Amino acid sequence: MAGAGGARAALALLLLAALAPAPARPHPQCLDFKPPFQPPRGLAFCRRYSDFGCCEPRRDRALLQRFYRLSARLDGPSYAACAGHLQDLLCQECSPYAAHLYDAEDPSTPVRTIPGLCRDYCRQVWQQCRSIFRLLSADPQLTALESNVAEFCRYLSLEDADYCFPHLLSNQNLNQNLGLVTADAEGCLQLCLVEVANGLRNPVAMVHANDGTHRFFIAEQLGLVWTYLPDRSRLQKPFLNISQAVLTSPWEGDERGFLGIVFHPKFKFNGKVYVYYSVEVRYEERIRISEFRISAADMNALDHGSERIILEIEEPASNHNGGELLFGDDGYLYIFTGDGGMAGDPFGTFGNAQNKSTLLGKVLRIDVNSNDRGPLYRIPPDNPFVQDPKARPEVYAYGVRNMWRCSFDRGDPRTKAGKGRLFCGDVGQNKYEEVDIVEKGKNYGWRAREGFSCYDKKLCANASMDDVLPIYAYPHQMGKSVTGGYVYRGCEFPNLNGLYIFGDFMSGRLMSLKEDPATGEWQYSEICMGTGQTCMFPGLINNYYQYIISFAEDEAGELYFMSTGVPSATAPSGVVYKVVDTSRRAPPGKCRVVPSPVKVKSKRVQFVPKEKLIMKTPTPRPTAEAPRGRRPDPNLPPTPTVAWVGRVPPAPGNRSRTPARPGKGGERRGQRRKKKPPITAPPPRNGAVRLAGPRGRGRSQGRVEVYIDGEWGTVCDDGWSSGAAAVVCRQLGFPHALRASKRAEFGQGSELRVLLDDVQCSGQEETLLECSHADVGTHNCSHEEDAGVVCSREEPPDW
Repeated sequence: MAGAGGARAALALLLLAALAPAPARPHPQCLDFKPPFQPPRGLAFCRRYSDFGCCEPRRDRALLQRFYRLSARLDGPSYAACAGHLQDLLCQECSPYAAHLYDAEDPSTPVRTIPGLCRDYCRQVWQQCRSIFRLLSADPQLTALESNVAEFCRYLSLEDADYCFPHLLSNQNLNQNLGLVTADAEGCLQLCLVEVANGLRNPVAMVHANDGTHRFFIAEQLGLVWTYLPDRSRLQKPFLNISQAVLTSPWEGDERGFLGIVFHPKFKFNGKVYVYYSVEVRYEERIRISEFRISAADMNALDHGSERIILEIEEPASNHNGGELLFGDDGYLYIFTGDGGMAGDPFGTFGNAQNKSTLLGKVLRIDVNSNDRGPLYRIPPDNPFVQDPKARPEVYAYGVRNMWRCSFDRGDPRTKAGKGRLFCGDVGQNKYEEVDIVEKGKNYGWRAREGFSCYDKKLCANASMDDVLPIYAYPHQMGKSVTGGYVYRGCEFPNLNGLYIFGDFMSGRLMSLKEDPATGEWQYSEICMGTGQTCMFPGLINNYYQYIISFAEDEAGELYFMSTGVPSATAPSGVVYKVVDTSRRAPPGKCRVVPSPVKVKSKRVQFVPKEKLIMKTPTPRPTAEAPRGRRPDPNLPPTPTVAWVGRVPPAPGNRSRTPARPGKGGERRGQRRKKKPPITAPPPRNGAVRLAGPRGRGRSQGRVEVYIDGEWGTVCDDGWSSGAAAVVCRQLGFPHALRASKRAEFGQGSELRVLLDDVQCSGQEETLLECSHADVGTHNCSHEEDAGVVCSREEPPDW
């Protein structure tokens, strides 16, 4: 019992230190090409690997049965001399370095039949127990070398002697931090990624329905929401398409658009979904929160005619639009608004954020339950300012600038510690970005304070503010537009439990905070992409696009983030990534989910990953210590406590990028926009289409322009039909084509070449290039015959 207690204590220390910085080291891997794990209970045969390894009890029992079968073929003296060696060799399948021992890191490489042995140990076994090798392996080459100990042991040796058995058991470099999150020399936690979705136009949100189907829904800033099934295929028909109503533009960094979506906690029963988007009403910009219901005919589409506007708020400027919607454990809807835009919250005496009589610069909480009759929403009776005649009763917390991405902590899977805490990233003004834990009735300091620093010194000196300091803030040398994330509470990667993972839109940094339970302080660790062997697992990558737009959880609690290479609502360069820790996984079967069936009425578009693992080691990134601690003296200028002020951090994600203007919340000057710095956008794919008209690019209708071999051009209407129009509309996200227009109905594209003529499509092709057509650039027409389309999200009437 004492030995078992010691093992448990050692394991506890291992888990407590799971996120401690560690030197870079070779990475453990099992024969199934996945990370090792802690078995759910101790192993009876391969006891050495009971705390951490590659065998669960069922595999352990199978190895024991094999041991019995093989050892039965040994006589008494041989059994006494060789049974221990036989057990050791069989149990190397359970070693956390099994893939290395069997040369199985690459799935295409033939797996050894006997693990790699150190030559001195091999010689010892050969001299005493040569017969067990024939029991373990039928390899004819091994049998042919059996009489020559030098050649025999050379054949069984490993190219990398660090991994040979049994020396790897005492190898300090391999074992001192075994099972902990890998960190590089600067303490940057090395994680890996799985590509989940691509080709998205500024994916601003990813949510799940919490209905057991394990679908996820990805929203684009343009106003389209797509359904993804558990196999990662996407349905061709959008879940929601309100792109005609959504106010946005192709400008890089435009903060307006479709910004948030959340499913009602009882969606499975009431079919309600809530969205947050920008609109223009009579030349006035507003943010709108609306309610939709699921279509009675399709569980993968909302009824577009069911929209009910729950709340609208006038936006005095085009930036700082907020955009988050969440349901709390209390069943109420939380709405996160920006301060109204421009710079320094210049509205009124103290700004919108400090004015409780306005809904801007706030966290709002409303009750949308049982709203089918009576008011569209009610005020929760315990909202903090319901008795204050000078405050809006919807206000839950105030003093926020532009909270971009918030999340409720699910709580520790075992103890539920932390459950219900509300984390938000609040975008800063000139110097600092911050992360807050939002609580009822609290003031988060803007515009008096930016991070821990005073912004408005006079307001900052007002002792009656009683504002709450962030749990973490970082200077603009590290990033200029925080993107709030999640506390990891998933099942698959136990080392990440309790780690708050977030990012920065501009710098592309991935970052993390870990709470010290003894002091309540939050410790910072940067996250970088794994190098060397860290991400050399099938299907994993170690690079991402810079502009980190949003984070997400799936229904099982696993963590994702969305980023893009071009921060424009019309650029299809957005990718969704799943965060992966390759140092430790949950035991096989523990995290298995069985999705509820989904009735699909739309065509499926199979997912094709495009990103690759990058083997080149990136430039080491400097770390920084962000300012935190006591309240600043309002009479002194803020002094950042950063170890490398003025040094420009290298771009993350192992990609070379051109910096661009700020995105969500990073715009500093409201409606008056500075000239955009140049940005290199990836070229469209061959066959990409866009719609244009006399007044510029259209939304659902316009002249068809197609991209072929590096240039945009028009299409002649010779042969132009409803089938061709269907191909174009589907590419643009519309399920239906109302009309194939001819004779330059939407204007002439005279500045472009005519690229396609005699186009004839069945309507099922992916692009116009797959249709029958004349050679590219060959035609007998003029721009007076430029073709166009009228697309629709609604099915055309049956005439």
